[in-house]
Amino acid sequence: MQFNINEHPHRRYNPLLDEWILVSPHRAKRPWQGQKETVTTETLPEHDATCYLCAGNLRSNREKNPDYEACYVFDNDFPALLQNDIEFENNNSTLFQLKPEKGLNKVICFSPKHNVTLAEMEVSEIENVIKTWKEEYIDLGSKDYINYVQIFENKGSVMGCSNPHPHGQIWAQSSLPTQIEKTQKSLQAYFEKHNKSLLEDYVNQELQLKERIVIENEHFVVLVPFWATWPFETMLVSKRHFGNLIGLTSKESLAFAEAIKGITVKYDNLFETSFPYSAGIHQAPTDRISHPEWHLHMHFYPPLLRSASVKKFMVGYEMLGEAQRDISPEKSAEMLRNLPNTHYKLTKPNE
Repeated sequence: MQFNINEHPHRRYNPLLDEWILVSPHRAKRPWQGQKETVTTETLPEHDATCYLCAGNLRSNREKNPDYEACYVFDNDFPALLQNDIEFENNNSTLFQLKPEKGLNKVICFSPKHNVTLAEMEVSEIENVIKTWKEEYIDLGSKDYINYVQIFENKGSVMGCSNPHPHGQIWAQSSLPTQIEKTQKSLQAYFEKHNKSLLEDYVNQELQLKERIVIENEHFVVLVPFWATWPFETMLVSKRHFGNLIGLTSKESLAFAEAIKGITVKYDNLFETSFPYSAGIHQAPTDRISHPEWHLHMHFYPPLLRSASVKKFMVGYEMLGEAQRDISPEKSAEMLRNLPNTHYKLTKPNE
């Protein structure tokens, strides 16, 4: 049989994590009789008096939010990391290693409006979110005990988000997280061998092929990675090689905001629902070491597979063997690329 990339099982290499993924595109045809998620159709108010994140409301710790009009940042009331200095005597053996981890967690409210998402915000409002991300990266990264700043958003109850108010988080810590450490090793090895950015070379080749490109503007590309794990996973990458948010020019900040707006609108339009995902920015560590190998990029990991109510589960083989996907990256890129750029709610005024 002649190999067909959209029909036959095959493995693909992820050069960022030095891992492989199994692609089984023929399995997308199988009937689904498994769990279906509840699709939320509730219309949210612009301000919810019971929401901990809305302007002017009390949070769970009884602190009052200011009447903010744009982004609002505060220390997480239930942090995963603490700033305390801990005395620790290292008596670890090879098989029983541990060490204290110091850091802090913040919450960023993207907007005072309770009933919007990034997909429904204006590009100028998303620009302000990017400006806030940049300020926090600089501020947190300047602390001598912070070596990495992870900016991310969990959107939707399917992703474990307990509050629909548009917000994201920042976890800043003293160690490099595992995924960042793997990525850094790969980026550094490529840079040392070629004296070029791995992602710059990758994006340039993707732009030539145009098989997995979803959105392109002057400064950024949104694409489905060749090695994507999640059904409609995308990666937003700067065309120019620079390592972190500090390197953004004003024009690039605008283009970044336009790209975020573009892909989140397409996600919502795919199944005409507020599309859940986990998204986050990967950028250079703040360990006061030069990192010419790093290249700013943002990942979007949405779980939905074939409808608003059917999600991809990472179980069984994925947990015991390696990651696996049922729809080819080329097919998911085509589906996303062909979607309208106008949010479906704007064409259906009653929704």
